Amino acid sequence: MDKSSSERVLVVESDDALRSSIVGALGDAGYEVSTDYREGMKFVLKFSPDAVVLGANPPQLNCCDLLSEIKGSERTQNIRVVMLSPGGSAERTRGLDLGADDVLSLPFDVHELLSRVRWQLRNRLAVEEFRQQAHTVEENRNAAQQVVAAVREEQRTLRVGRIIALAIVGVAAVAFLVFYHRTQQQNTRVYAAITRLQTGALTEQELIDRSRRVLEHVRNDPSSPGDPEELRLQKQSQDLRSQIASSGTQNISALQNQLSVVEERLQRLEVGGKIAQTIIQTYEPSVCLIHVVVAFRERSTGLRLRYEGVTSTGEPSTDEHSHTLAGITGRGPEVHVDVLGTGFLVSDKGQILTNHHVAEPWWDNDDLKEMMDQGVDPVVIEMTAYFPGISHGISMTTEKLSPDADVALLKGNVSGPNIKEVAFAEGDRSAVSGGPVVLLGYPTGVDAILARSGEETIRSIATATKGEPKAVVEELARRHLIRPVVTQGHIGDVLPDKIIYDAQTSMGGSGGPLFNSEGKVIGINFAMVRDFGGANFAIPIAYGKSLLKPGADSLRH
Repeated sequence: MDKSSSERVLVVESDDALRSSIVGALGDAGYEVSTDYREGMKFVLKFSPDAVVLGANPPQLNCCDLLSEIKGSERTQNIRVVMLSPGGSAERTRGLDLGADDVLSLPFDVHELLSRVRWQLRNRLAVEEFRQQAHTVEENRNAAQQVVAAVREEQRTLRVGRIIALAIVGVAAVAFLVFYHRTQQQNTRVYAAITRLQTGALTEQELIDRSRRVLEHVRNDPSSPGDPEELRLQKQSQDLRSQIASSGTQNISALQNQLSVVEERLQRLEVGGKIAQTIIQTYEPSVCLIHVVVAFRERSTGLRLRYEGVTSTGEPSTDEHSHTLAGITGRGPEVHVDVLGTGFLVSDKGQILTNHHVAEPWWDNDDLKEMMDQGVDPVVIEMTAYFPGISHGISMTTEKLSPDADVALLKGNVSGPNIKEVAFAEGDRSAVSGGPVVLLGYPTGVDAILARSGEETIRSIATATKGEPKAVVEELARRHLIRPVVTQGHIGDVLPDKIIYDAQTSMGGSGGPLFNSEGKVIGINFAMVRDFGGANFAIPIAYGKSLLKPGADSLRH
């Protein structure tokens, strides 16, 4: 048999012999056949045929009227009509003009009739699928517009650029609802918003270029540790002393006041430098680089998002629009997002404080929350801490999350001769406006570490790791190159829920400890700016200390 009995064909033909021949051929091919057309369109609707073989002169019915009724009704217009017509090309053309999908001249070959019917049914199925897809696309578009409208209403105070970004993610999220009803290529495009977050492996030149940019930025930063501020003040002091020595008594008072201000600033720099040196010597080994690897899981099936495939160079496959292809049925590696942050040891039990958005990178992340709302759950599959002086990573788990602030408490098997827990500041006067601060952390992640290593080392690391993020971090640890960046500044303001200060930091520095002039931690950095510069923010350490109390409330426990 050529066809399943689920496909129905109605035969409308007045000639008994011809009708019997057609019915026999269609029945032998496996179609469910009927010749009952006495009730006209009423029976057509009842029988619901997939195709009609229509003779040009059926009894008691005008063939053209039946053809017009079938093609003129929305319920039956997709039924395929194959007309049997005596005569040549002129008659066939007339049949097609009347609305028939195909016209076969009499007499005909049975095999040709079956071939024409099969082709029409295949074409009908393709059209129905196209219409269904078009309907689904329209539904998605309407739903996406609703998502965009809701986002605009709820986020109307945000900048236009961010609303547009959320709208794009919303469209992808809505598309996920019809995931199993789309073609595989459409499936993979649903996840474009997530796959764009994944930077993937970096080439040797990319590693070098990124480290060069960080190094150049630090060199050009007027507040960087290499800035000749002290030399400038020393020169200014010498000039003022020379002016005092050579000027008359009339200007001495004003010049001495200026000299006093300069000398005070020099003294503050000297004291700040000593404080920073002490903090570095004491607590540098206690500040770790945290590497978090996030995967994505489809909620209803539990399956993880994978790349559709990889190219010969190891890059994820893309479509004609350069969108990375991924889906739960992909055959490539899992889609991972690598996140770097900072943490610091706070107890002899291996507990580490950091930010909530480091432990769970999707926290307070609007883009990923939109995907979560549509059934895609991010999940941490690896969390590793790398301490200076230790040649391997330490696996970490999240112990507690603050319900009140961007703070998380992690725990792992931390041990090492030079690792000691940091000291916390006590009292309301431990953080005051204008007071000096020292920040330890890993701004720009591994880029800053590589920038201090030199191009020859970078090339060696790139060759050994092939630029894979996890392998790069592990190689840096193996070579004992992981050390935090130290920046200094002053407190601008102290608020109940944040400390504003100007010690420079950047992405990757989130979760770093902020020390006061006594070498005690007063806050946990949570600024996430893309470049060095501007005011930064820290969460008062009281929020971190509350998580260390037995039985303390948290988002998780």
